[in-house]
Amino acid sequence: MLAFIKKYRIFIGTFVIFSIITVSLFYNVLKPEKTLPIYNPADVNPELVDSTVQYIEKYHKIADFSFTNQNGETITQKDYEGKIYVADFFFTTCGSICPVMSKNMIEIQKAFLNNPKVMILSHSVTPEIDSVPVLKKYAVKEGVVDAKWNLVTGDKKAIYSMARKSYLAVKLGKPKELYDMVHTENFVLVDAERHVRGFYDGTKKEEVQKLIEDIKWLLEDDKN
Repeated sequence: MLAFIKKYRIFIGTFVIFSIITVSLFYNVLKPEKTLPIYNPADVNPELVDSTVQYIEKYHKIADFSFTNQNGETITQKDYEGKIYVADFFFTTCGSICPVMSKNMIEIQKAFLNNPKVMILSHSVTPEIDSVPVLKKYAVKEGVVDAKWNLVTGDKKAIYSMARKSYLAVKLGKPKELYDMVHTENFVLVDAERHVRGFYDGTKKEEVQKLIEDIKWLLEDDKN
């Protein structure tokens, strides 16, 4: 057997290398190419979407907005123009899922701290409580980097409108109170063209890791 191997070692070596290359090529050809969908209101659970836009099946984009951040600065869509960002909805007095969401959002902040192309936008669903000083105190406590992450407050109806008509991610609260929202665990991924590209459970590490990988994919896709 050893004699056979020695005699045909060149042929065997060549065959093995050829086989490895062939298998690799077939794998690359057959492997499904990663894609991320563009979400429109018609694609999402109607409970999360305002009834006035539920019929929209294409061309959905995040609407223009204007809110105030933790430093008292006006934040608009211009500050996020050409950026990939993660949006969510929270309130500073939340003692249930918000602490976990904040901890996981910090992981996203760390992952892209040195990449100005990626940002974070958190909206308070209790803006009447979450004033600028309250947001600032919360931001300092949580380790928010101002250049990367805006915590915003503003008109409650405007925040409601963004949640239900743009980000497609928040259920209503008490039926009799039109602008009473139940905040959600959803982290919403928005691309540089203002399209919604994904929804992730902000309380689950595996979902947050998937979100980080999807952001990396979007960054590479933008380069191409």
